[in-house]
Amino acid sequence: MSEGEYTTSAAFLRALRDDGVGYAFANLGSDHTGIIEAYARARQDGTTDRFPELVICPHESVALSAAHGYAQVTGQAQAVLVHVECGTQNLGGMLHNAAKARVPVLIFAGASPYTQRGELPGSRNEFIQWIQDVPDQRGIVRGYTKYDNEIRTGRNVDQLVHRALQIAHSEPGGPVYLMGAREVMEESLDPAMPTATASPPVAPAALAPQVVEQIARALAGARRPLVITSYLGRHPQAVAGLVELCELLAIPVIESVPSHVNFPADHSLHLGYQWNTPTQNPVLAEADVVLVADSDVPWIPTRNRPADTARIFVIDPDPLKERTPLWDLGAECSARADLGIALAQLTEFVHLRELITDTAALDARRREIQARHDELTAAIGERERSAGTVITPEYLTACVREAIDENTIVLNEGITNYPVVNEHLRANRPGSVFASGGGSLGWYAGAALGMKLARPEATVVSLVGDGTYLFGVPASAQWVARRYELPSLTVIYDNQGWKAPKMSTLSVHPHGVAARHDDFGTSFTPEADLPGIARAASGAWARTVSRPDELPGAMKEALAAVQAGQPAVLSAHVPTV
Repeated sequence: MSEGEYTTSAAFLRALRDDGVGYAFANLGSDHTGIIEAYARARQDGTTDRFPELVICPHESVALSAAHGYAQVTGQAQAVLVHVECGTQNLGGMLHNAAKARVPVLIFAGASPYTQRGELPGSRNEFIQWIQDVPDQRGIVRGYTKYDNEIRTGRNVDQLVHRALQIAHSEPGGPVYLMGAREVMEESLDPAMPTATASPPVAPAALAPQVVEQIARALAGARRPLVITSYLGRHPQAVAGLVELCELLAIPVIESVPSHVNFPADHSLHLGYQWNTPTQNPVLAEADVVLVADSDVPWIPTRNRPADTARIFVIDPDPLKERTPLWDLGAECSARADLGIALAQLTEFVHLRELITDTAALDARRREIQARHDELTAAIGERERSAGTVITPEYLTACVREAIDENTIVLNEGITNYPVVNEHLRANRPGSVFASGGGSLGWYAGAALGMKLARPEATVVSLVGDGTYLFGVPASAQWVARRYELPSLTVIYDNQGWKAPKMSTLSVHPHGVAARHDDFGTSFTPEADLPGIARAASGAWARTVSRPDELPGAMKEALAAVQAGQPAVLSAHVPTV
């Protein structure tokens, strides 16, 4: 670009690309004139490889979820471009998800121009630029981002981008936010000006030697040790480390609200899942030493908790949960560390200090855990049997499991069927199943796009409820899938309502008026043609099934359509709310 054509917007995009950002998921507005012009000039000059590829998303939640999904698969932050404070607010619950999931992403929003009489290029010239000027635009996101800043000049925009991404990628990861007014983004720069070097994230932390000894001796000396984890599988090498330590010391594993594959489901030491468990888990109650490894909610204290005498240890990139106002496990020791490193340290210490002294006791515990695992697996298998003319969530999940292969990524946003999906998928391979990591619904729709971009050779399958399906803004997401050739399969567990609020109400008011009259305000009648939304938006393969005998064939057809490049949505009627 010649002098006068190189602007802050171009420097911003170049800094993103230099830092490894391959995609900018964008919902463009009047504040992005400089960015739009920079992309147009790059296309004219044949230099688009200097910028992230622009992916247009007609809804902000789809854009952020796409960046979220891409980062979950690759670990690399992507960019999201939104329109001033309105676009920032439209990120809504998807920003919550990225924050709670510790997913790195860089969000850029424009800001209303700060001149109004043509003093600078980009000065106000549209009525919305007065009503979209708010006192603290950055404050909208401050409770959810690790870092926020304003670009005030193009002369250091690369420094701000590199710092933001370094913070986003450093554990615990998370979203960062930059904003810039139109005059700043239109500022002319010298294309030959020096540029800053990208900064790597902070190196992962190890356990202090005394902490290694304390935890290793506690686990080795325990009569009934237990590991609980939720998102350790974010780093696949940590899964192998957990398997090695647990096999060494015969330690069973429970996954609590897992957002990743943290431990192979078929392993004899795997003893199931927890998620709003209504009764006491006997394995947890019997444990005398509990290692909580990468988990925000390892148990629900009012319903299901360890014994008061149990010794509890926490290893986590964020052991204090500093953004969670109320959180206390009563841990004897909490340590900030990378689980892959920490588990290797613990295993090495057990070997070096020869802490295993009673192999007969270990063998006996292994046999007991194996028996419990086999009993649990048999019970899960029994629940998968087709129940006459009714499609159960268990049977539906089993059909999905039988239809997919090792090259499939599954997104689990089943909510009330979340534990069913985990139990009946029986996933063993790290990186094969993901959840949002947060509590705002609709993540799947954009995440499927991002994961397909990251792994184009993979088949992407989303398992969602009918409420979640609608929260995902499916018309927008399906249009993006069609435009950028990112087909995936969405399977809807259609119970024709919001089951979660009903269950929550019954847990507090089991004999209340709502329960007596079945009056919960959660029904989705009259029924909508949910697959039809996708058909209209993307020409998707779309079908609704109501009988168990229809499922295997429909699943096969849907996956064949996806393999041929066509998005697919299969809705299955399960028992109603």
